[in-house]
Amino acid sequence: MKKVIAIDGPSGAGKSTISKAVAKKLGFYYLDTGSLYRAIAYYFLKNFNSVKELSSINEEELKKELVRIHIKYENGSVYLFSENVSELIRDPEVGALTSQLSARRSVREFLLPIQREFAEKYNTVAEGRDMTTVVFPDAWKKFYIDASPEVRAKRRYEQLLGLGKKITFDDALRDVIERDKRDFTRNEAPLVRTHDAFYIDTSRLSIRAVIDLILKKVAEDG
Repeated sequence: MKKVIAIDGPSGAGKSTISKAVAKKLGFYYLDTGSLYRAIAYYFLKNFNSVKELSSINEEELKKELVRIHIKYENGSVYLFSENVSELIRDPEVGALTSQLSARRSVREFLLPIQREFAEKYNTVAEGRDMTTVVFPDAWKKFYIDASPEVRAKRRYEQLLGLGKKITFDDALRDVIERDKRDFTRNEAPLVRTHDAFYIDTSRLSIRAVIDLILKKVAEDG
């Protein structure tokens, strides 16, 4: 495996923007694992009548459906079969289902080799919820990026408005709180801060400051 900088943290902490910038600065490749889970959710939303119908599927049925799916991650974009779905998967409905599907063992097992194979080829900055704990437990460097729920909701709200989505701040905050609850309490690979991950609270820091801090830590440790 090549060098991996693993970055975990809750939704809206700024992981994607920060990870992309750090990867560019270091000449590493960026792996947005959340987009892989979102692509799975997008597939199921397109192929099932309702989320309720999907929630009733057992693990064996889910596995049979997953083998039909072809996902490719390339140059910061995620492809479902041959379609670039990088923008389509940012819909709030996709995000809500993603948080539910990511708690399913079969989904996590399906995506695990895709993530690890990427890091076998490239020096990688990988961000998600279980990068430091499950996917890359022996990562070269580990970081945990955090922010208050209110700050993260504000970022999410502004991001979705920028994409032309209709959403209120209260909706965004409710979504953040619900996703936190699922991510921290799920049975499969819950979001946790490991003892060897450098902690950064981004609530009152600029993106530039966080990027500089990570680059400084990487340089210091060699």
